Amino acid sequence: MDDLRIEKVLRAAECIPAGKMATYGDLGKITGESPRVVGNLMAKWGTNVPWWRVCNAQGEIAGHFNQALPHWQEENITRNDKHTGIKLAAHRADYAELVRHWKTATQNLE
Repeated sequence: MDDLRIEKVLRAAECIPAGKMATYGDLGKITGESPRVVGNLMAKWGTNVPWWRVCNAQGEIAGHFNQALPHWQEENITRNDKHTGIKLAAHRADYAELVRHWKTATQNLE
């Protein structure tokens, strides 16, 4: 995987404000990657960014619920009714705002 592609995705994750969430698809749309690529990048290289703020379209982080829960509690991110993830509609980050912050955060990469 190209370091530039990795860095673009990680910087997108860093742009998600505390208490907000974005989906793999949101970050994929911003960075030009597929949601699957974003998920794989987050799994491999996302430990130093707020990975718990990036979820699938159902508001879940497959296999990492227990690790994400303390972060969600600290940021007042509420769980969904099934207690398998979060209430995405209530916490989804504003897409346009994410794009603006990401463009600023990646200015020095190109």
